[in-house]
Amino acid sequence: MNYNNQESRQQGDVTPPEGTNRVKLNLPAKKPYVTYFLLGLTIAVYLAQIATQRFLGTDLAVLYLAKINPLILKGEFWRLITPVLVHGSITHIAFNMYALYIFGQNLEYQYGHGRFLLLYLLGGFAGNVVSFVMSPNPSVGASTAIFGLLAAQGVFIYRNRRFFGNRARGIIMNIIFILGINLVLGLSPGIDNWGHLGGLIGGLVFSWLAGPLWKMDANIQGYHVTDQQQAHSVILAAVIVFIAFAALAMVRWF
Repeated sequence: MNYNNQESRQQGDVTPPEGTNRVKLNLPAKKPYVTYFLLGLTIAVYLAQIATQRFLGTDLAVLYLAKINPLILKGEFWRLITPVLVHGSITHIAFNMYALYIFGQNLEYQYGHGRFLLLYLLGGFAGNVVSFVMSPNPSVGASTAIFGLLAAQGVFIYRNRRFFGNRARGIIMNIIFILGINLVLGLSPGIDNWGHLGGLIGGLVFSWLAGPLWKMDANIQGYHVTDQQQAHSVILAAVIVFIAFAALAMVRWF
């Protein structure tokens, strides 16, 4: 897909199978409002972190929203998703918000608002669950959800590769390269690579079960592309991913 300008993002310029003419696709989202909302909310929380540190001497967002295992075991289950809103430094939030801006926009155009929000939340949830099970250390950051987005972008290109022609392989290899580099960097002390892996798996499973699956049809008006994925399939996929990772989290209680 050509994402070089706003018009191509909205209408979905695609390269159809060999032997057909170029096709315009009307994507389910015209503006990435959910991406903008997530960016604004996460930045607002970080500003609140700075303010409470300065005026109260403590980071209230980390205190109440971070992944802290003993508190989750006491029943504060919201900490399996709220860490996506909290960050440890300006560099940390800058990197994650840049990735959300780049990948979030493209995916929201393809997925639509509701399905994209589910993808983001389930990636964050899955990442924090795996971190909760595998790591005793507190953690924060949206990178759990970001890894879910990266997985979903790769799955989307792969499953619809005939529409991207020769570009598909290069895009997929680039995504794999980005994931590999970030996973290697995640081996550094202080980085929660378990969260990255969990987000990657959660995003991968949800996008494979519920991601856009394009089909080309022809009528008197020309060629048009539709998404074969049904709403009930999206809901079922979300339930499957949520239950699977919720069950994994229960391991810590046994």
